[in-house]
Amino acid sequence: MTARSRERGSHAGRPRGHIVPFPPLGLGTQAPVKPVGGDGVSDPVLPRLPDAPEVPGGPVPPGGPGVQQPSPTAPPPSRPPRSGGSRHRKQPARKGWLSRKQKMAAVLALVVAAFGFGLADGFGSEASAEPAVQAFLLDWQQGRYAQAAALTDGSAGRVTAELAAAYTDVDATNAFFALKSVTQHGSTAVAEFQATVDLAQSGEQWTYTGRFLVTSSGGQWTIHWTPSDINPSLAAGDRLAAVTTFPQRAQITDMNGRPLVTESADYQVGVYPDRLGNQTATAAKFAAATGLDQQQVLGQIQAAPPASFLSLLTLQAGSQAGSFTAEWPKLAKVPGLGYVRQTERLFDSLEPQTVGAVGTEDSPVLRAEGAAYQPGMTVGQSGLEQAYQDDLVGAPTTSIIVVNSAGRTVATLWDEPGHPGTTVQTTLSSTDQQAAATALAAQPGSGEIVAVDAGSGDIRVLASRQNGSMPLPDGGSALTGKVAPGMSFSIVSAAALLSARVAENQPLPCQPTTTVGGVTFSYQASGPSTATFASDFASGCGTAFATLSRTLTASQLTAVERGFGIGSTWHLPVPAFSGSASTASGAAEMAAQAIGQSGVLMSPLGMAMVAAEVDSGVGRSPQLIAGQQSAATQAPMSASGLAELRQLMGLAVKSGAAHAADLPGAEVYGQAGVVKTGANAYLSWFVGYRGNMAVAAIETGTTPNQAAAALAGDFLRTAGS
Repeated sequence: MTARSRERGSHAGRPRGHIVPFPPLGLGTQAPVKPVGGDGVSDPVLPRLPDAPEVPGGPVPPGGPGVQQPSPTAPPPSRPPRSGGSRHRKQPARKGWLSRKQKMAAVLALVVAAFGFGLADGFGSEASAEPAVQAFLLDWQQGRYAQAAALTDGSAGRVTAELAAAYTDVDATNAFFALKSVTQHGSTAVAEFQATVDLAQSGEQWTYTGRFLVTSSGGQWTIHWTPSDINPSLAAGDRLAAVTTFPQRAQITDMNGRPLVTESADYQVGVYPDRLGNQTATAAKFAAATGLDQQQVLGQIQAAPPASFLSLLTLQAGSQAGSFTAEWPKLAKVPGLGYVRQTERLFDSLEPQTVGAVGTEDSPVLRAEGAAYQPGMTVGQSGLEQAYQDDLVGAPTTSIIVVNSAGRTVATLWDEPGHPGTTVQTTLSSTDQQAAATALAAQPGSGEIVAVDAGSGDIRVLASRQNGSMPLPDGGSALTGKVAPGMSFSIVSAAALLSARVAENQPLPCQPTTTVGGVTFSYQASGPSTATFASDFASGCGTAFATLSRTLTASQLTAVERGFGIGSTWHLPVPAFSGSASTASGAAEMAAQAIGQSGVLMSPLGMAMVAAEVDSGVGRSPQLIAGQQSAATQAPMSASGLAELRQLMGLAVKSGAAHAADLPGAEVYGQAGVVKTGANAYLSWFVGYRGNMAVAAIETGTTPNQAAAALAGDFLRTAGS
């Protein structure tokens, strides 16, 4: 039995045995039946009986007089629209119970039907078998197994037990029986009924036609008991079971269809049911160790083929919490439990924060949603794996089978075909993703790299690495991180200044300190007295930009920020932060915003989108799923202003603060910045582009060096090649 193929009998949390009655629905009451391609069973060979004479008034209609039958042409119930939630099956709500008046009316209809049948048959002839048949089916349906057994010629205890356990191993929540016909001749009759069984975990209905022999002695009709009374395909020692076969979870791929989930080892922990000394004890201890439902675990063990390995739980390799190494010491104490090691694409990813994590049978996500335990089930717990759970997991194939006393499958009665999951193709590039991972691995600190196709907004790289004692802010998320951008934000403020007609060659000395609005701003290095706006941008002179901010109004700066998409709403399948910058109030706040402080917060993706807009001259929302497009908006400055801004960014890389990103060949444009995040703690930025690839990189460190520029250069050297 494979990792994703399981025979189940979990009973959706219900205890097995005689104490679980089906809802007390009136005989013949029928829920809409989804067509399943026939009864799913072959009609049994019954003894040929003499043709029965028709009763006066015509043959007995299916279900008996007064019993309403479902229309054979009624359309199947429509499926509800698929939600964004996971496809795993919760325990479905049971059908509504009949009111007291409805139950009384149903029983009265049966009494009247039986009385009318007797009158129609005439006095002096054999009484009708239908009242006994109706009573048997009604008791069975309503869970009165002992009363139903008393109407048979079998051993009361054995029949009671067999009726009670009839559908437990198919995980049924409801069963309905509708009498179709009674063919009677003298003291012998054959009853035919339709059974409709609600299957909890597949959410489907299994319908089949059953029949049994009824005999009369001394005017008393008795159901002749054999296991085939439950289903025509059952023989002595057989039982019904449901097999669920899960397809392999579909893959999340890059732009070229390469899986972003890499192959890794995992362990299937399970049992051989026929080797267990005490199945109940094993289920109890396994459930205690994993937090799973004991009755559902026991049901799976009891339903499975005895001689085959039944995987109960899949665990990731490694030593982290929840892994096989961490969990096996306590699982090893469960009697009869073993494991099998295998390799598959399930747990490890090139970009785990975006692709997300996958959980298996003991996932907290499944428990929180009240999903019934299903061996082989997987569920996305974060990222794209969670957002596209329905698409990725597909639907399992469910089969109703007959298992003999030796545990072998002897017949398949019904199949509900599933379907494989659907691949989710992203805009990411595995090649460029690997280039980013290589560049990050060579750095002493923690870092992140985001790369975007400047023309389309398609995200090509989302890479991060935590290393050393200086962690990345906000858990190292390139999408949702909220970080002060420092002087890398001068790309935005320079766009506002150029739009306000500040000339590139305007003289502007770079001073160690400057005071604006009563607040003093400082810059570690000072420039020459002949410095200009262009050279101040290139060197990242914060005091010069704080001084120049006096030429702007708050509305001018805000308009440019909004034009670069800062604060806009993105429609990505995973959370992302486009940035935030409130409208400045006062000269000091304007100066602070101009140098990426005063509450200005950006994510690496947000700053990469700013660089992409400078590169292409068009603003777009970022895209992560292939084939999706966003509307284009004009950059918040003129074509000549964009050309000037590009020249400034080129100068910063050629001879300024971002020089570490300079490369031979195609020119690199950008800006760098450093933000102090604590005592001896710094975060450096690089924001820029080369060709059609816009990049944002950040790196932590203990000195104010422009390390992110070098990181971006290492990445751009091989990216896109």
